[in-house]
Amino acid sequence: MSGKRETVVDVQGTVEDGFEPVRDAFAANFARRGERGAAVAVYRHGRKIVDLWGGSRDADGPEAGGAPWEADTAQVIRSATKGVAAIVPLLLHQRGLLDLDAPVGTYWPEFKAAGKDRVLVRHLLSHRAGLPVLDTPLTPEQALDGVSGPDALAAQAPAWTPGAEHGYHAQTYSWLLAELVRRVTGRTIGTWIADEISGPLGLELWVGAPADALARTGRLADVEAPAPPAAAGLRVRPKRDVADAYRAAELPASNGIATARALARCYAALIGPVDGHPRLFAPATLTLARTEESAGPDRTLVVNTRFGLGYMLHGPASPLLAPGSFGHPGRGGCLAFADPESGTAFGYVTNGMQQNVTADPRAQALVRAVRAALDA
Repeated sequence: MSGKRETVVDVQGTVEDGFEPVRDAFAANFARRGERGAAVAVYRHGRKIVDLWGGSRDADGPEAGGAPWEADTAQVIRSATKGVAAIVPLLLHQRGLLDLDAPVGTYWPEFKAAGKDRVLVRHLLSHRAGLPVLDTPLTPEQALDGVSGPDALAAQAPAWTPGAEHGYHAQTYSWLLAELVRRVTGRTIGTWIADEISGPLGLELWVGAPADALARTGRLADVEAPAPPAAAGLRVRPKRDVADAYRAAELPASNGIATARALARCYAALIGPVDGHPRLFAPATLTLARTEESAGPDRTLVVNTRFGLGYMLHGPASPLLAPGSFGHPGRGGCLAFADPESGTAFGYVTNGMQQNVTADPRAQALVRAVRAALDA
């Protein structure tokens, strides 16, 4: 009788004493959960305690490059970008530049059209604006140009009474948030993140990646989860020039590029000082980020979801470390979050996209290992 042969990967990096279970879980993801290439990092009280990587940089095989995942390999993080992008309006509010309870039209007058004069800034962040999809289809070029998406949303009527219900704004979040930030600051959201977050903290994290970041960014591919089996799906491998155009655009809902280390360090900086840098979120801002704004049936995802302002909150649809945790997953596996009570920040990136939106089994195995190490 023969069984499926386990994949053994040489795991690189370091873990502090007591956090060896995270290394074991990371290795088991390759052996038993279909991992191709990935990295995980954990900070606690502003100090890096886990920094691991392994596998291949590109998930879809040697024909796509076949290079090993290196210490500085970055990856597209899909909707985990939303949690990074949400930092911007919350810090603008903290600095007195943005009123979360003001109508969006206060800053973006064209947005008032078609009955949206009562859409508040907080509705954008909590997926309550009633604009989960576009009524007007865009070409790929228009979706990336930073103008057509906001213009279409400004003209569109909401699908429900703003503020009355919630539904995940999977991609429209990009244009809504980016245009709001541009109107308030005069800068693109990617530039703001680079100037105010990634630069000062030394993060390998971009929304709108430069050429040098693209050169070390791995390639995503759909992979099948061994158990339970993933549903068969269409596998699309775009040409590299198309993929690079997507990565270089500024889509704060979906196309951030980061290392796991950068994600963990970014979230660590939200809740406490990191290497001499003061914490980014004041206590009141931290409360805003993780106070429930939306909960219950999600009109888009058709499951129960919980959101604060810009962040998914711990719950069955998106299990994090503990009830007070806040963060954001990315479709296919990526996950980043912070847990203020334990002082923990977590970042996981992968190039093997499994058929899930939240609660990826590989990410959850790592979260369980972190929880077990903290509880030991």
